[in-house]
Amino acid sequence: MPKQSNIIAPSILSADFSKLGEEVREVLSAGAEWIHFDVMDNHFVPNLTIGPMVCQSLRKSGIDCPIDVHLMVEPVDDLIKMFADAGATSITFHPEASINTEKSIQLIKDLGCKPGLVLNPDVSLKTLKPYLEELYMVLLMSVFPGFGGQEFIPETIPKIASLRKIIDEKQEDIRLEVDGGIKESNIFDVASAGADTFVAGSAIFNKSSYVDAIKDLKDNFN
Repeated sequence: MPKQSNIIAPSILSADFSKLGEEVREVLSAGAEWIHFDVMDNHFVPNLTIGPMVCQSLRKSGIDCPIDVHLMVEPVDDLIKMFADAGATSITFHPEASINTEKSIQLIKDLGCKPGLVLNPDVSLKTLKPYLEELYMVLLMSVFPGFGGQEFIPETIPKIASLRKIIDEKQEDIRLEVDGGIKESNIFDVASAGADTFVAGSAIFNKSSYVDAIKDLKDNFN
């Protein structure tokens, strides 16, 4: 199955929350395809970020792009329901945070969203084996989640390549997303290894021109 088209998904974790709606519109106008939500609960990870009301507010303000929600919370099912109701497009979660991974995947589907699983750098790809056929996306973390602005872990590259091989051999139509330290200096290697969906926070929102920041990213994976 041919590799899917590349997508840039800016993480609003790095945005200016005092003008979030404006920030989201600017990165979409600058060429981003999705918006990425990093949802942390100060329990599963050592930070506290945003909830479903932020997603709902963006939808009510007219933001109609795909909203990609990454749940770093435990347990997950209640927040799956809340984010689905708030307008999420895709919802990914960590299997170790779910009481029943299969049921959580099915819940996401039943609520009309696209399901995905997230693997931290120290979690084996074998974890995906029972669920791969049910997934819209797999998110590989290239940092340990909790905070933005971390450096990319180079060992993620062979892991991306291994997962790309598994997806291709199974001929599954699954997006391969990578999150953590993505920037113009490493996105070529990440894309070459087989990723097609790229979460970038500080590499976009810390730049003076979002147009130039996103162009620089895209130029480096073409």
